[in-house]
Amino acid sequence: MKARLGFHNRVVAALLPLLFLVAPAQAADPARLEGFYQRLKDAAPDEAARIEAEIRIEWAKSGSPAFDLLLQRGTDALDGGDYQTAAEHFTALLDQDPGFVEARASRAMAYFMAGDVGPALADLALVLQDDPRRFDALAGVGTVLEETGDRSRALAAYRAAAAIHPHMPDVNDAIERLAKELEGQEL
Repeated sequence: MKARLGFHNRVVAALLPLLFLVAPAQAADPARLEGFYQRLKDAAPDEAARIEAEIRIEWAKSGSPAFDLLLQRGTDALDGGDYQTAAEHFTALLDQDPGFVEARASRAMAYFMAGDVGPALADLALVLQDDPRRFDALAGVGTVLEETGDRSRALAAYRAAAAIHPHMPDVNDAIERLAKELEGQEL
């Protein structure tokens, strides 16, 4: 079964360039993202959840059904705890389109979950270079920095994420926890 799965992975990877040529382009729209980011900053919590969902849909647009399939396969592997396979799928996408930011952000998550902190941070840096308002990447940087003991820089990363998306419970909890630890508690 594993050999057959490996064969299918190689076939998909080999056909990927051909499928990309016949696919209609419909990649993420920067103007739509700009509008979403503007609205997210001042949104009420329930509205923020809807806007975040729209942003994530926009981020995932590859412009290619073949890329969408590979992104989904990588996401499924990530969700299933198979971090190595997930990273391989995301790497295959990046081999074909190094500018596909969602694939890079997803690969960073796969690397981090597999314990590969250096490659995760490298990918997150590239994601943020392409889109400095990727709140998920900023939160990811915060998580990696906190896990590696760099709590003050983790707090700064979490605060940067919250400045873009103020309604992320895990990020807000991390800010509160680290602020108390590093800055003390207000009287």
